[in-house]
Amino acid sequence: MRPVCDKNGLTEEEFLRRYNPDKYPKPSLTADIVVFRVTPSGPEVLLIRRGGHPFLGRLALPGGFAEAGETIEATAARELREETGVTGADMTLVGVYSAPGRDPRGWTVSAAFAAVVPADTEAAAGDDAAALRWYPLSPAPDGGFTAPLDEPLAFDHGDILSDAIRAVFR
Repeated sequence: MRPVCDKNGLTEEEFLRRYNPDKYPKPSLTADIVVFRVTPSGPEVLLIRRGGHPFLGRLALPGGFAEAGETIEATAARELREETGVTGADMTLVGVYSAPGRDPRGWTVSAAFAAVVPADTEAAAGDDAAALRWYPLSPAPDGGFTAPLDEPLAFDHGDILSDAIRAVFR
């Protein structure tokens, strides 16, 4: 059997030997997690107060950078545990966020996840979260919910939160 070759006459093995992975710039990969709990008084979302730059002191979703060899799902679970102490959350993908400039540190693409945890779930700030708190959601005119916060969230986390609310509570 003849080996399969591309238009340049290279087998896959030859192509991979010659391939330069630095030919294409690569973004950093992060995971952001929107955690909801539904209490007797209504749904709440867990937000952290950032303990480091960028956006020092601003509200944000828990999350962080993927490590080499780690799936993005494992990144989400690890970051959630490190920043909030929450473990075992069943997460579903909300979307991928890649707008240029979404992170002032450089080209960063985030996979955002949502989870609904039990009403009695407790959390504690850890890692680079200076503090955290459960924030109540308010009913919206369209039958969904909104997050009535007194300040904008860091990065594009406001967009991610809105998308997660629509995905979970529609």
